[in-house]
Amino acid sequence: MNAINYRQDSILKEVLDQLKALLGEAINDLTIDRVVIGVFFTGVKLSNGQGGICATPVKVMPDAVCCSSSTGRMPRAGTLKGRRALDMVEEAILEGDTALKKALAIAVLSALSATSWVNNPPQDYVIERNTDPLDMEFSRDKNVAVIGALGPLLKKLKTEGVPYRVLEMDTSTLKPDEMLHFWPPEKAAEALPWADIIVSTGTTLINDSLQDLLMAARPESEFIVVGPSASILPGPLFDRGVTSLGGVLVTDADKLLDILGEAGAGYHFYERCAEKITLYPRKD
Repeated sequence: MNAINYRQDSILKEVLDQLKALLGEAINDLTIDRVVIGVFFTGVKLSNGQGGICATPVKVMPDAVCCSSSTGRMPRAGTLKGRRALDMVEEAILEGDTALKKALAIAVLSALSATSWVNNPPQDYVIERNTDPLDMEFSRDKNVAVIGALGPLLKKLKTEGVPYRVLEMDTSTLKPDEMLHFWPPEKAAEALPWADIIVSTGTTLINDSLQDLLMAARPESEFIVVGPSASILPGPLFDRGVTSLGGVLVTDADKLLDILGEAGAGYHFYERCAEKITLYPRKD
């Protein structure tokens, strides 16, 4: 295959490059076995049985209606089964494609990452199963910035009286008392240096905003990325200042896809066919 001119400094491109190195020639033989694009999450099963997941980016598809103007959202619909996993990811990264195709590519990267963890257990970072990096105590002495309307976290911060700011594109997802702490995403460069702890949803990988957010944060701040969209090799994120990831490990791909196809969410699949994982750099 000819060399691909990826966009510079792409986090997802670096994740794919690492997977190519770790999986070797075997990555060329992996194909798509099943795809489900659900209301809340997008899932994929590879030909080796491994599954992957990503959030379905509904918020950035306001015109996703059943008409000819939206057919480009997933132009290969009905023909994805059997496609090489590598081709699908490279196409999405190369073209900076629609959010829906990017989400599917991240789900494939998630499945490829799970494949790598089986074949090449990580040496420079730790994977803790059945854990969530947000299961922590937040001090009133630490300022917290939340990127995305993470309802349970915002409730926890309010209950514990922790000072916080929330950056969110869709203000309708915020409650009236949360709007008092709202900052528009375009002011991230002003909002984030204030924070000692930053928690971002993994959907920032879909809209390519994560790298700019990391650059806006203070180097000493704790930066946590959470959600199914963050279920990928963590090295490129750690290299840019992410301190921990909270993702999802698929344990039964077929069951997960069945649930997603019925508009299922985390409440339906955790402990049944997927589990939460926490990834962080190994400390010698």
